[in-house]
Amino acid sequence: MEKRIESLIRIRISEHDVHYAGGLVDGARMLQLFGDVATELLIIRDGDEGLFVAYDKVEFLAPVHAGDYIEARGWIEKEGNTSRTMAFEAKKVISSADIPQSPSACDVLAEPVTVCRAHGTCVVKKEQQRGGKK
Repeated sequence: MEKRIESLIRIRISEHDVHYAGGLVDGARMLQLFGDVATELLIIRDGDEGLFVAYDKVEFLAPVHAGDYIEARGWIEKEGNTSRTMAFEAKKVISSADIPQSPSACDVLAEPVTVCRAHGTCVVKKEQQRGGKK
């Protein structure tokens, strides 16, 4: 059985990412992370960044705040001649703590919290495919 191609990135959400009151981050930030994961997957698979064509499903499951650490993971589920169907998942692994006397406090979560899931399709034109891992 072939090993599936996966990508994982971990980032800290900054104050710069905040879009709403209470330090809440716009869900589009998770989609931006998934775009980065998709790009890496295409480079590994095809040696080219390709093009993200569409999401066919997106679920926002929990809030994300400044100070949180997010792991965004993706994998290729299905391959066509030029298309790559991918699944994505973002999990909060460290959460900013709400302690007024210590605004920089954070908690490592015993169990990561899934904050977003998505499914989408990317395309790499045949003439741009350079092999990569298959």
